[in-house]
Amino acid sequence: MSRIRVDDLHKNWMKDPKYRRAYEVLKEEFSLVAALIEARTRAGLTQEQVARRMKTTQAVIARLEGGGSKPSTRTLERYAAATGSRLRITFEPERARP
Repeated sequence: MSRIRVDDLHKNWMKDPKYRRAYEVLKEEFSLVAALIEARTRAGLTQEQVARRMKTTQAVIARLEGGGSKPSTRTLERYAAATGSRLRITFEPERARP
């Protein structure tokens, strides 16, 4: 059985203008989710371990990492501390739109 990588699927799907537009709308949310998961895995922690450090539940961490909500800065600070990371928020100029 051959395995299909998510990255390969995404590259293929990005050729579809409808998919690409939908992805662009959610891109910031995807990058936040990826950053959260990367911080946790870099720290070698499970969602349950992060939850205990934040004094919350694993379900809360799963929702946070699932991208279903927009977390407060305070929540992101607590997540960063729990994963031994530093939270940095920046403002960047928008790219010129064609």
